[in-house]
Amino acid sequence: MSDIRKIIIDGKEVEAEGAMTLIQACEQAGIEVPRFCYHERLSIAGNCRMCLVEVVGGPPKPAASCAMQVRDLRPGPEGQAPVVKTNSPMVKKAREGVMEFLLINHPLDCPICDQGGECDLQDQAMAYGVDFSRYREPKRATEDLYLGPLIETHMTRCISCTRCVRFTTEVAGITTMGQTGRGEDAEITAYLGETLDSNLQGNIIDLCPVGALVSKPYAFTARPWELTKTESIDVMDALGSNIRVDTKGREVMRFLPRNHDGVNEEWISDKTRFVWDGLRRQRLDTPYIRENGKLRKADWPEALAAAAAAMQGKTVAGLVGDLVPVEAIFALKQLIESQGGVVECRTDGAKLPAGNRSGYVGTALVEELDTAETIVLIGANPAIEAPVLNARIRKAWVRGATVGVIGPKVDLTYTYDHLGDGPDMLTKMMQRDLSDVSEKRSVVVVGMGALARADGAAVLGQAMALANATQSKLMVLHTAASRVGAMDVGATCDGGISEAVAAQVIFNLGADEGDIPAGPFVIYQGSHGDRGAHRADIILPAAAYTEEPGLFVNTEGRPQIAQRASFAPGQAKENWAILRALSAEMDATLPFDSIAALRQALVKAHPHLGKVDQVAENEWQAEAEGDIEDQPFSYAIKDFYLSNPIARASSLMAELSANAKARRSEPLAAE
Repeated sequence: MSDIRKIIIDGKEVEAEGAMTLIQACEQAGIEVPRFCYHERLSIAGNCRMCLVEVVGGPPKPAASCAMQVRDLRPGPEGQAPVVKTNSPMVKKAREGVMEFLLINHPLDCPICDQGGECDLQDQAMAYGVDFSRYREPKRATEDLYLGPLIETHMTRCISCTRCVRFTTEVAGITTMGQTGRGEDAEITAYLGETLDSNLQGNIIDLCPVGALVSKPYAFTARPWELTKTESIDVMDALGSNIRVDTKGREVMRFLPRNHDGVNEEWISDKTRFVWDGLRRQRLDTPYIRENGKLRKADWPEALAAAAAAMQGKTVAGLVGDLVPVEAIFALKQLIESQGGVVECRTDGAKLPAGNRSGYVGTALVEELDTAETIVLIGANPAIEAPVLNARIRKAWVRGATVGVIGPKVDLTYTYDHLGDGPDMLTKMMQRDLSDVSEKRSVVVVGMGALARADGAAVLGQAMALANATQSKLMVLHTAASRVGAMDVGATCDGGISEAVAAQVIFNLGADEGDIPAGPFVIYQGSHGDRGAHRADIILPAAAYTEEPGLFVNTEGRPQIAQRASFAPGQAKENWAILRALSAEMDATLPFDSIAALRQALVKAHPHLGKVDQVAENEWQAEAEGDIEDQPFSYAIKDFYLSNPIARASSLMAELSANAKARRSEPLAAE
């Protein structure tokens, strides 16, 4: 039963839920209340006192609007609606006093502070502060912390809002940071001088309202007003986090999260945030042709002619990589199939059922994890495969959900019931009475660790049977950003990856995660000089995900558009344009001359891809249950930081990977 109450805010009558805080009610009424410590996704601390408002008829002093609920307000003497003022003289004086206190010890660092131009303290001092200070004593200074290679600290600027402490504890699930001391000795610190061990730690840079926590790799490189901001989609995992790409000239300077409640809320993983230096290194910027065992530079007409000649009259197969937009996959499929060839996107050998969307996407939405009461993870390690999705599972766990894991034991930042290491546990679960689970909201999450094995199809069948028996939603957790889109356009063949690599000529569209056996002639189209390029006989340099517009379908089946933020280096071209030029060279010209025409053809063939940001409902088609091997699952991603060619080109990711390895290795006792 809803508890709706009427309140009057600044003379405007609004209706609000009794459980809402006053700051939320003000926001709902379109009235801005300044704040530093309050954040809608974190618990309430109530310690900055910037959000003070006047409650008429209440105590003769201002109240913290973040810590007072609408139901705490008393009605007037004749039962009138309670009155709240956010701009009275009392409130103005209180805010000025709070701001003066906050600036007492804050250094005058603005000209050299990385937060300059996007700093809450600057903005609110201008809007709500006074233009003088009565403080003449020396300012207090504090020692900086070392939190690792990602976050630079300037703790003298800290205003003790505790957002970083609450985020690391509540969302990231680590207990490294806290506040010690009282009064003037109070400071935010990392216990025992530890560094942060989390794949989500970079989010505290965005949360910090001052310049106390800033990005170490981005430090002193650009000012916010110099940057061009482009809305895009992340491809480092299959969650499809919404991001903003900030570029200066032709260079990507940083990635920031965009709010999307249905996908990533407002968090992104550290790989997503800091991988930008990988876009500058190891780039392919000119075509190459292999002669006498060595690659030599070539120009586009020569490379395209050589590729067309190599494919003429041979059996051809196309391989689809992990970071490719749907448009390029659709173009590749049309080109290869016009030559009588096959296309395959399941390069890791995952037994995903072609044509059955409920089998390769599932039926669950990402946001349904928040409210689930039971979650079963089968061969999935979301802490590494999709850290932001793992934070949503943690959120459900905090609310009381039970999490069960079938697979090797790992640290997921929350406690779970370890049900077993292998698929035999699925069979045992099906033999139990599951009526207690079927009454709850449950989600079964199947990872690539369960599907990329010889018995993957049987495991999927068992998982779908379990979801059916418990009336649970099913989610297939992919590790490749382009996989669902490729499955949607039918980039699969009956014999899977083994049939594709048996062709005489392989057109490799950015597939760098597997090895192509000796024998076939390989044409590689991609952005980085990684494994795929080393094996290639012809290299066609292509744009990375920030350098071309593209459609990506995330792990829940939601199509999203990534806009172009910069241009590809040297002679590299957009993926679809290379395929269009090659098709003309082969006298099999593709029927489009622009990305708009290509998208039109794509949406005509697959209408659900035209419904951007909408998740299509998938009709349930159970897969057959087969024989399963009695062998434990192994997770799809071994090293979080080095899972794709862009990450492997990044020196920062290499450093983080080495640090993680050193942290995991057992400490040796002194001899």
